Amino acid sequence: MLIAKVIGTLVSTIKHPAYHGFKLLVVQPLHLPGARPDDDFVAIDHAQAGIGDTVLVLREGSGARQVTNIPDAPIISVVVGILDSVEMGSVENKT
Repeated sequence: MLIAKVIGTLVSTIKHPAYHGFKLLVVQPLHLPGARPDDDFVAIDHAQAGIGDTVLVLREGSGARQVTNIPDAPIISVVVGILDSVEMGSVENKT
Protein backbone atom coordinates (compact mmCIF):
# COMPACT_ATOMS: atom_id res chain seq x y z
CA MET A 1 0.00 0.00 0.00
CA LEU A 2 1.05 3.56 -0.51
CA ILE A 3 -0.11 7.07 0.28
CA ALA A 4 -1.03 9.29 -2.67
CA LYS A 5 -2.78 12.54 -3.58
CA VAL A 6 -5.72 12.47 -6.01
CA ILE A 7 -4.81 14.91 -8.79
CA GLY A 8 -7.52 14.20 -11.35
CA THR A 9 -10.21 11.97 -12.75
CA LEU A 10 -10.30 9.92 -15.91
CA VAL A 11 -13.27 9.48 -18.23
CA SER A 12 -13.37 6.49 -20.55
CA THR A 13 -16.22 5.68 -22.92
CA ILE A 14 -14.80 2.24 -23.72
CA LYS A 15 -13.34 0.16 -20.91
CA HIS A 16 -13.14 -3.39 -19.59
CA PRO A 17 -16.45 -4.51 -18.02
CA ALA A 18 -14.72 -4.89 -14.63
CA TYR A 19 -14.27 -1.10 -14.51
CA HIS A 20 -17.97 -0.31 -15.00
CA GLY A 21 -19.46 1.32 -11.92
CA PHE A 22 -16.11 2.57 -10.62
CA LYS A 23 -14.75 6.12 -10.82
CA LEU A 24 -11.21 6.26 -12.22
CA LEU A 25 -8.79 8.54 -10.37
CA VAL A 26 -5.35 9.81 -11.33
CA VAL A 27 -3.17 9.63 -8.22
CA GLN A 28 0.30 10.93 -7.44
CA PRO A 29 2.31 8.94 -4.88
CA LEU A 30 3.66 10.97 -1.97
CA HIS A 31 7.26 10.41 -0.92
CA LEU A 32 9.75 11.50 1.67
CA PRO A 33 12.10 14.37 0.82
CA GLY A 34 15.10 13.07 -1.12
CA ALA A 35 13.30 9.91 -2.26
CA ARG A 36 12.91 9.16 -5.94
CA PRO A 37 9.39 10.22 -6.98
CA ASP A 38 7.10 7.64 -8.55
CA ASP A 39 5.06 8.31 -11.68
CA ASP A 40 1.37 9.16 -11.46
CA PHE A 41 -1.03 6.29 -12.17
CA VAL A 42 -4.72 5.44 -12.45
CA ALA A 43 -6.61 3.69 -9.65
CA ILE A 44 -10.24 2.74 -9.30
CA ASP A 45 -12.08 4.48 -6.48
CA HIS A 46 -13.51 2.26 -3.75
CA ALA A 47 -13.64 5.00 -1.09
CA GLN A 48 -15.56 7.90 -2.71
CA ALA A 49 -12.40 10.03 -2.93
CA GLY A 50 -12.11 13.29 -4.84
CA ILE A 51 -9.50 15.62 -6.27
CA GLY A 52 -7.22 16.93 -3.53
CA ASP A 53 -7.84 14.01 -1.14
CA THR A 54 -4.91 12.17 0.40
CA VAL A 55 -5.65 8.49 -0.06
CA LEU A 56 -4.42 5.01 0.76
CA VAL A 57 -3.90 2.97 -2.41
CA LEU A 58 -3.67 -0.80 -2.62
CA ARG A 59 -1.34 -1.65 -5.53
CA GLU A 60 -1.48 -5.40 -5.77
CA GLY A 61 -3.67 -7.34 -8.18
CA SER A 62 -4.87 -10.14 -5.91
CA GLY A 63 -5.84 -7.76 -3.12
CA ALA A 64 -7.51 -5.39 -5.60
CA ARG A 65 -9.63 -8.23 -6.96
CA GLN A 66 -10.64 -9.18 -3.40
CA VAL A 67 -11.65 -5.59 -2.58
CA THR A 68 -13.78 -5.29 -5.73
CA ASN A 69 -15.06 -8.88 -5.43
CA ILE A 70 -14.37 -9.48 -9.15
CA PRO A 71 -12.14 -12.60 -9.32
CA ASP A 72 -10.87 -12.19 -12.90
CA ALA A 73 -10.66 -8.38 -13.08
CA PRO A 74 -7.59 -6.80 -14.70
CA ILE A 75 -7.26 -4.36 -11.80
CA ILE A 76 -4.03 -3.53 -9.97
CA SER A 77 -4.63 -0.23 -8.14
CA VAL A 78 -7.58 0.57 -5.85
CA VAL A 79 -8.15 3.56 -3.57
CA VAL A 80 -9.23 1.87 -0.33
CA GLY A 81 -9.29 4.80 2.09
CA ILE A 82 -9.21 8.56 2.53
CA LEU A 83 -6.68 9.83 5.06
CA ASP A 84 -7.61 12.70 7.36
CA SER A 85 -4.00 13.42 8.28
CA VAL A 86 -0.51 12.03 7.90
CA GLU A 87 2.20 12.55 10.48
CA MET A 88 5.76 11.58 9.70
CA GLY A 89 8.70 11.65 12.03
CA SER A 90 12.03 9.99 12.47
CA VAL A 91 12.18 6.38 13.56
CA GLU A 92 15.03 5.43 15.82
CA ASN A 93 16.79 2.14 15.19
CA LYS A 94 16.44 0.13 18.41
CA THR A 95 18.80 -2.85 18.17
